[in-house]
Amino acid sequence: MSDIIVVRGGGDLATGVVQKFHRSGFRVAVLETAVPLAIRRSVSLCTAVSEGTAQVEDLRARLAEPSQCEAVWAQGEIPVLIDPLAESLALLRPAAVVDAILAKRNLGTHLGMAPAVIALGPGFEVGRDAHAVIETMRGHDLGRVLFAGFALPNTGIPGEIGGKSALRVLHAPCAGAVTHHSAIGDVVARGQPLFSVDETPVTAPFRGLLRGLIAAGISIPKGTKAADVDPRIDVDWATISDKARCIGGGALEAYLHLSRR
Repeated sequence: MSDIIVVRGGGDLATGVVQKFHRSGFRVAVLETAVPLAIRRSVSLCTAVSEGTAQVEDLRARLAEPSQCEAVWAQGEIPVLIDPLAESLALLRPAAVVDAILAKRNLGTHLGMAPAVIALGPGFEVGRDAHAVIETMRGHDLGRVLFAGFALPNTGIPGEIGGKSALRVLHAPCAGAVTHHSAIGDVVARGQPLFSVDETPVTAPFRGLLRGLIAAGISIPKGTKAADVDPRIDVDWATISDKARCIGGGALEAYLHLSRR
């Protein structure tokens, strides 16, 4: 059986998935878009798309072509491919595909992609879109592996952290190019400018830690999730989150269960 795992998406939750499989001895490849929209870029391997390489804890990722994956794996690194349509699957022939895009809808993942297909969060049905679905909503069932049915539906309201929910996630007020006024890791005051979109500034809603900020210089549509302020100013913004580790463990559990059926 192949020891290759393909993860669609390279954001912060996907990176938690990658770490679990990588540490368990699998060869992991990440498929991304040409312009990733992750906001927690300090813990997202997708930054390799723009930077060439990315380091998150013990993971080192490198932008590569499908034909270069073997050489990247030989160096102990994670190849990141610009392949939003998953066209490289024919060459890679993975044992499993994990959809970690977190788009809240299916962007093309199907049961024929690999012997085991696992999807994170809402938008997927077990048996129709994937062989297993992982619950991503905070609460008692976070990280639970589902072998029937669906994950909980998207509420559109971020999970509560430090007493803050919807206020902590900021969206683009209009369409346009992104300019930074603050950096990930900054402790920001209420009303402090964080970023601008098409010269329209967006300010911090409360005092907190700027944990996520979309890349500067890219153009985004109105409503795009663009920043995340955490009221817990002492949180470690440079390491994989508890949520990502939990979901990653669920994805690994799902694969091991499916591979032994």
